[in-house]
Amino acid sequence: MVSKKIKEIALERIDILFDLAKKEFKKHPERSNRYVKIAKKILMKIQEKMPRKHIYSYCKKCNSYLVIGENATKRKKKKFINLTCKNCGYTRKIYIEAKTLKGNPMLKKK
Repeated sequence: MVSKKIKEIALERIDILFDLAKKEFKKHPERSNRYVKIAKKILMKIQEKMPRKHIYSYCKKCNSYLVIGENATKRKKKKFINLTCKNCGYTRKIYIEAKTLKGNPMLKKK
C-alpha cells in the first residue's frame, strides 16, 4: 500500500510532466510522447487513475500527447465529442456532461 504523501508527490510529478509535454510539443513531439509514457508508469506504480484534467490530453492506444489541430482532431456531435488521434487513428467518444467539461481545458467550448 502506498502512503498518502507518496501519492501526492507522484501526482505533482505527473502535473510537471504534462506541463513539460505541452511546452516541448512544438520542437520535440517525440519527447512529449515520452513524458506521457513516464506519467503512466508513475500512475501504475502508485495504482492510481489519471487525473481528470489530463485524461483527454493523450491517446489511450499509442500514448502520444494530443494537441488539437496538430496531431488530433475534435468533432462535436449532439451528445458527444469525437477526439481522433492522427498518429494511430484511435477515436475516443467523450459524452458531453457538465462534469466532463469542467476539469479539462482541452474540451471547453470556444
